[in-house]
Amino acid sequence: MRTYAGIPEENATLENSKVMLVTVPYDGTSTWGKGADKGPELFLDASENMELYDIETGTEPYLNGVYMAGEISENSTPEAMTEAVYQKTKELLGNEDKLFTLFGGEHSVSIGSIRAVGEKYDNLTVLQLDAHTDLRPDFHGSTSNHACAVFEASQKHNLVQVGIRSMDVEEMEYVPKGQCFWAHEIATNPNWIDDVLAKVSGNVYITIDLDAFDPSIAPSTGTPEPGGLAWYPTLELLKKVFEKCNVVAFDIVELMDSPMAKPTAFLSAKLYYKMLAYYFTAKK
Repeated sequence: MRTYAGIPEENATLENSKVMLVTVPYDGTSTWGKGADKGPELFLDASENMELYDIETGTEPYLNGVYMAGEISENSTPEAMTEAVYQKTKELLGNEDKLFTLFGGEHSVSIGSIRAVGEKYDNLTVLQLDAHTDLRPDFHGSTSNHACAVFEASQKHNLVQVGIRSMDVEEMEYVPKGQCFWAHEIATNPNWIDDVLAKVSGNVYITIDLDAFDPSIAPSTGTPEPGGLAWYPTLELLKKVFEKCNVVAFDIVELMDSPMAKPTAFLSAKLYYKMLAYYFTAKK
């Protein structure tokens, strides 16, 4: 039995776990760098080579249990993948008091999970950390394209975007007014974390495209953009979101296979584990 991060089986059953982890190795609509379908395996491998004591919080989050809830392999069409993720997420959300988490795959995998979480939780805020707005209503003939990852969320929920530094002009009309924190403004605003927190409240779904980070620390993504977020300020933001709000789900996407994938894979593994540490520390 393979377990998340190689943790003991007693910490990896559904009954004994407070976290559910779904993987979606999908890369059907990416338009430049390919290899996000290998992302979940790279993440899991890196997680198995990671120390499980979190120094900052003084905790071992895995003791709360992490259940690997399955892989969604549907890839016949983008729409079929979205529906499969939606149905799986909806099913797992029936397990009360468990945190739903997902690892992609390209960013289109988030459409179905956000849809399901939004049906369960009222007053949902979707906090998106990303280099790209991903606000196209459709792209290349599909509404389930990676370039459309949060368009539906923008129409249904309170969308807050952080780290954005690339977009098409047609997306500007869909950018949430006063709730998009551009990377070039973050770079000169010492209060940007507090400004973001002021826009985030209630039930929260966090979706993190790894290209939100600067490519100097996370180069192995499909479309790396210069001028991205740094590690510790991003952790500070996430920690405060977990402290302030009721985080009900999160995903991490766009880890791409490449000859130099390991640094980004390990960053993604640490990021996931840090988010668990913040979640459980905030719940105490």
